[in-house]
Amino acid sequence: MIALSLAEIAEVVGGQTHDIPDPSVQVTGPVVRDSREVKPGSLFVAFVGERVDGHDFANAVVEAGAVALLASRPVGVPAIVVDDVQSALGALARHVVRRLGATLVALTGSAGKTSTKDLIAQVLARKAPTVFTPGSLNNEIGLPLTALSATDETRFLVLEMGARGIGHIRYLTDLTPPQIGLVLNVGTAHIGEFGGREQIAQAKGELVEALPSVEDGGVAVLNADDPLVRGMASRTKAKVILFGESGEADVRAENVRLTDSGQPAFSLHTPSGCSEVTMRLYGEHHVSNALAAAAVAHELGMSADEIATALSEAGSLSRWRMEVTERSDGVTIVNDAYNANPESMRAALRALAAMGKGRRTWAVLGKMAELGDEALAEHDAVGRLAVRLNVGKLVAVGGREASWLQLGAYNEGSWGEESVHVSDAQAAVDLLRSELRPGDVVLVKASRSVGLESVAQALVEAGTEGEVAAR
Repeated sequence: MIALSLAEIAEVVGGQTHDIPDPSVQVTGPVVRDSREVKPGSLFVAFVGERVDGHDFANAVVEAGAVALLASRPVGVPAIVVDDVQSALGALARHVVRRLGATLVALTGSAGKTSTKDLIAQVLARKAPTVFTPGSLNNEIGLPLTALSATDETRFLVLEMGARGIGHIRYLTDLTPPQIGLVLNVGTAHIGEFGGREQIAQAKGELVEALPSVEDGGVAVLNADDPLVRGMASRTKAKVILFGESGEADVRAENVRLTDSGQPAFSLHTPSGCSEVTMRLYGEHHVSNALAAAAVAHELGMSADEIATALSEAGSLSRWRMEVTERSDGVTIVNDAYNANPESMRAALRALAAMGKGRRTWAVLGKMAELGDEALAEHDAVGRLAVRLNVGKLVAVGGREASWLQLGAYNEGSWGEESVHVSDAQAAVDLLRSELRPGDVVLVKASRSVGLESVAQALVEAGTEGEVAAR
């Protein structure tokens, strides 16, 4: 964070200082909510959770180097006490962002936010110091913490914004007003909470409504291939840039193809030139993500060649998102278990089909959460798609929703042992350990609550055990 005194912070957040001998002492380290992340000069934010009360760590964090706590009650060590810790954290982030000399880029969408954010960050970092959201910390706590990690040297601040209802993104943009706003897509993720795709579009479009006008440098980057996103152009005063495979897109891809290993390649076309891209990531869905990143980078002054080179060299920065591990016996594990919705499930299955040409493929799939009334139809459709893509074997893991996956595959023509329903992750591991053969490709994917990353990890470790045994 930019250096601020405890007195300044107290004034910004409307708090009272307690047990602070010298209010001029500055916070020079990171602002954190996890006591394990405290460093000398930190400000520790004490949240009261369902299981853990941050105030209980007061002495420990000060001993670790924190100069004070942002707390909701006095704790006997230096603290700035406020009525609402979350609101105070947001106010501090808003203050710091206003003082930064950085360009703030915000993005949202139903699918691909984190992968796209990681791409944007890697591309922009080639131009100037860049700070970006770690993982998927995109809510009312994670977003201000990311913003507060920026320093005076930061030139680009890339923030992922999530939403589970109308008004959520409006709240986040009030904390960290963006200059460039990117909307990727409107899908069915969290549709059960929103109530429909139109409501999701309404919520996501709050990002472009928050942008400055064209005259003040605002830029809305919209997906030309998604009608609901493209329609958001009428909701903003900012300059509109379209990306996609549509011929009308300002930044577009042509000659899209997959390499033999399932990695996307395409010709990148921008208003200032063209260049070739071959990505290190897996799956054709990353083409749209790459185009979104390219559109942002182009608006910030990067050439087509610079962008193409950066995209071709960019990797995955966040865990369990098409994370590919090659075992010594030739088995390929694709861990995409961080989260799942119908759009990302379909993209992952297509990537599996591309990667598995000439090899036996496995789709280990679990529940897609928060689909509401669409849950049965969407799980059935994913099971059917696995069959249409000639996935060798579907392993549906878990309860009712998993049974719908397996039923969809069965009704599409998956007979005998081509699809199976198992009770839990351990049952899936036991099945795979007994049946995997050298050269197989295994995709593991489900909503975060299912925890299928344990299956992928067990399979990776099984390969290591086999390598040790062979020695």
